[in-house]
Amino acid sequence: MKINYADLKHRSRILQSLTGINTNEFEALLPSFGAAWASFEADTFEREDRQRARGAGRKAELALLADKLLFILVYFRQYPTQEVQGYLFGLGQPQANEWIHRLTGVLNQALGEEQHLPERRPAKLKEVLAACPSLEFLMDGTERPINRPKDNDKQKSHYSGKKKSGKKKAHTVKNNIITARGGKVMYLSDTYEGRIHDKKIADSEGYCFPPGSKLLYDLGYQGYEPEGVMIVKPKKKPRNGELSVEDKVINRAVSSMRVEVEHQIGGVKRCQIVAQKFRNRVVHFVDDVMETACGLHNFRLSHRRGSTNEPVAIA
Repeated sequence: MKINYADLKHRSRILQSLTGINTNEFEALLPSFGAAWASFEADTFEREDRQRARGAGRKAELALLADKLLFILVYFRQYPTQEVQGYLFGLGQPQANEWIHRLTGVLNQALGEEQHLPERRPAKLKEVLAACPSLEFLMDGTERPINRPKDNDKQKSHYSGKKKSGKKKAHTVKNNIITARGGKVMYLSDTYEGRIHDKKIADSEGYCFPPGSKLLYDLGYQGYEPEGVMIVKPKKKPRNGELSVEDKVINRAVSSMRVEVEHQIGGVKRCQIVAQKFRNRVVHFVDDVMETACGLHNFRLSHRRGSTNEPVAIA
């Protein structure tokens, strides 16, 4: 028996386990998703050179709009193989693959209409961050494992050299993320090969911050000091020396503030598609799914915060 939204609508806990959002959030996202789907249909199916009337041919398994949204949310949250994803929704693997790529773009557009996607253009970063009242920001890099590339040059460029949770060193891709204190993921960098350093990404993209900003980061950005920004960072242990008691106290205080960006990244990685080893080799898809996962995190954060401005634990 295939799963569908009609059966899960009144089982909010199961729906949330499968998709990462509850029934109220699902219903709130559905109108924007519907508008994005209508736009996709208009661009795809209402062509002047179309030879067959709309609705002809075999009936789609994902006929209902809610089931389309359920399909892509389950895929992002659980990240099963395409064979399993198809089985859950009564599709074959080729049809599941087609729906995954089709609906990822629709979901991304819906989150954009809801204004939950992070900024991607460094030139617009200063303008976007200026809208944050506190002007306090956190920056960190995050890596995602990928399948080992077959090309030797790509293997070298994607080999991160870092141990991930005690496992063997891995081939990865990397993004920089900038968040506001108590807020959303405001900026997501392009996706880079895992070998590239966090600071090098920041230098190459040339981030500009509003005057009077405060920026917190870890020692991975040592030496990165954008103009007109107050930097808050931990003290580095001196070579062949030890940190003073005062420096250790300062580091603990900085860590207690900076950990917020780790919680934000953890919220993004509730979508297993950006937490597990990424299997898809379609060009740019590894970047597309990270942007959409950030949008879903921001969407959840906004709805669970409601009208208050208090931070909400997502991870």
